[in-house]
Amino acid sequence: MSLLWAVLSQVLSWTGLAAGLGAVVAVGTARLLARHAWYTYRLSCFSKPHANSWLLGHLGQMQSSEEGLLQVDDLVRTYTHSCSWFLGPFYHLVRLFHPDYVKPLLMAPASITMKDELIYGHLRPWLGQSLLLSNGAEWSRKRRLLTPAFHFDILKEYVAKFNTSTNTMHDKWRHLVAKGTTTLEMFDHVTLMTLDSLLKCAFSYKSDCQRSTSEYVAAIVELSDLVIDRRQKILHHWHWFYWKTEQGKRFRKALSIVHRFTREVVQKRRALISQQMKTESDLSTAPRKKKDFVDIILLSKDEDGRGLTDEEIQAEANTFMFAGHDTTASAICWTLYNLARHEHYQEKCRLEVMDLMEGRDRHAIEWEDLSSLPFTTMCIRESLRLHAPVQAVTRTYTQDMALPGHRTVPKGAICLVSIYGTHHNPAVWTNPHEFNPLRFGPKRTAERVSHAYIPFSSGPRNCIGQKFALAELRVVVALTLLRFRLTPGANPELGTGSGGVRRLPQLVLRAEGGLWLQLEPLIPHNPEELQDD
Repeated sequence: MSLLWAVLSQVLSWTGLAAGLGAVVAVGTARLLARHAWYTYRLSCFSKPHANSWLLGHLGQMQSSEEGLLQVDDLVRTYTHSCSWFLGPFYHLVRLFHPDYVKPLLMAPASITMKDELIYGHLRPWLGQSLLLSNGAEWSRKRRLLTPAFHFDILKEYVAKFNTSTNTMHDKWRHLVAKGTTTLEMFDHVTLMTLDSLLKCAFSYKSDCQRSTSEYVAAIVELSDLVIDRRQKILHHWHWFYWKTEQGKRFRKALSIVHRFTREVVQKRRALISQQMKTESDLSTAPRKKKDFVDIILLSKDEDGRGLTDEEIQAEANTFMFAGHDTTASAICWTLYNLARHEHYQEKCRLEVMDLMEGRDRHAIEWEDLSSLPFTTMCIRESLRLHAPVQAVTRTYTQDMALPGHRTVPKGAICLVSIYGTHHNPAVWTNPHEFNPLRFGPKRTAERVSHAYIPFSSGPRNCIGQKFALAELRVVVALTLLRFRLTPGANPELGTGSGGVRRLPQLVLRAEGGLWLQLEPLIPHNPEELQDD
């Protein structure tokens, strides 16, 4: 090896490449250090927690673990509203956890708001230039084209699919309990249920993934795990390095499965719509199946009469599946967990659902029922505060952003809006670590300061699917409480107690070793409830 390097060095010296390469590296390093010094100076108006060194900064101090969340609690108690943070000379951040500081950033015009590459760049090979990752005029156009897909009239049709997928999950639970398995890990079951539900809503595709293996579903789960793994390894942030690793090769393989599935669905659906348009004078009024997500965005046109390309539609469909399944599953699991730990709130929700279902032969939640579950909705909202699925969102801006206290975030710096920190800030919430759904009664909600509660982010770039998520949450939680009594459980293999749940902040908030609950069936099984939509 030393001989090879000697020969290569000699060749480079003959061609003058060695000197040129050295100069390029030197110039690049000088620019990186100058940029680092500039951001350090510009961010000096923010308090800075102890750093490992002037160069490495807080590299390695951010942890995706229970300890990482406790660290955020310490930062909130110490700095109240914000602090600066940097990861080596590469990434310069401002961490924000107070409504007064969060609001100007999230409410900034979309034209100056950008998605940074630190958090979102690793998703680009999977999700392309979708609404989640695009910026500027491109984002504005896509937001307008996608908004009809989340209209109330469309959500009404999805509620039946939520019921069917939930019924399938509950049928599995009954069979497991009948066989003696009364303690179940929620994330395994609920994630498959939300994927099943989304496949029906997005593609009208009945995968039966809750009962049998699905290559597509397995690929989505693996992609999510690999994104988490990549984020935690700084060298894997560079594409040229990552694609050569074993994880990168696994990512490409899973990616090809997901993209092939979506591409085939979109192409077949466009061909079907094109054929229908040839034979039907008015596609919008002609009798046909209920529209799913792909149908709606295929038919959507902007003010110039242009729609989305097949590639753009595939990106949005992939984003709908990615963003919709894991976040909603996390919200459902933690809501059930919080109600299992607070029996009196669980019973009050159950009575509310029982009153709603009184006199009905078939236990199904209708669209019109969602507004008749006020206390259950309060419990869901409190769980979204205490255990928000997404712990933070990040933004960069094309101009300097003024904040209270004569502080300024320089353009290009990453603003990490801590949803967890804001939701657990004792300067904003009384006893922030306690589960208290009464916080979301009408009076206290009206009195709450703006941007104290942001589980779906806020402003022009808020979550476009939040009404979809809340509708599914209410359906699943209501039907679960109607059919099962929940109590805290323990991992049967580890024997951990009910008080030992350790939070695990990844792409969404999960639990180390799973989230285990004990189930007690309450009502007889009704086969009619398993009828597909």
